[in-house]
Amino acid sequence: MRFSNFLGGLFPKDKKFFTLFEKASANLLECAKVLNEAVQTPSEERRAECVRLIEKIEHQGDDITHEIYNELGKNFITPFDREDIHSLASAIDDVLDCIDGSSKRMILYQIREISPEIIKLTDLILDSTKELQKAVFELRNLKDLRKITDSCVRINSIENHADDVFDNAIAKLFKEETNAIEVIKYKEILSGLEAATDMCEDAANVLESIIVKIS
Repeated sequence: MRFSNFLGGLFPKDKKFFTLFEKASANLLECAKVLNEAVQTPSEERRAECVRLIEKIEHQGDDITHEIYNELGKNFITPFDREDIHSLASAIDDVLDCIDGSSKRMILYQIREISPEIIKLTDLILDSTKELQKAVFELRNLKDLRKITDSCVRINSIENHADDVFDNAIAKLFKEETNAIEVIKYKEILSGLEAATDMCEDAANVLESIIVKIS
């Protein structure tokens, strides 16, 4: 018997959790794509539309998260540890919250210019969410555990890169911006975006924990 088939036999046949996590990761990826468009567009009107769409996507994510929690309450047997299910759902939801909060601040604070560092961080968030979706979709059949591990490693690397971008952005901000209010505005937005990559790493850590437990 192939090892992947053996692992599959250990999992409950109910695929509800896998379906929900696939929905959650796809919803998160869509949110990251809209965020990326929001910072790339030269149109303030389109940016505002993107921010409203992000809020809608974030609410959809809340609904999926609540559905996962409800399923946890209804099912005694789960495909992997209940704690890991809760942690993974929470981490994905936290990424959405960071994206939503940062995008709203761009509008509320009336940011006059989208800095290259903001754009770079949104690029990294998009890359992380792509890798997270890949890993989540591999959970259902467990045909290639290495693919999950590789995506998690890439997410960790992206988070390290995001740390560097954030640190350099803050240093540049303190050096070049003389208006203290503008410093506060940009720092909050940058912090929220960097936190989104942290939450992606948290989700990757949960996935790695799942792999360790079933290996």
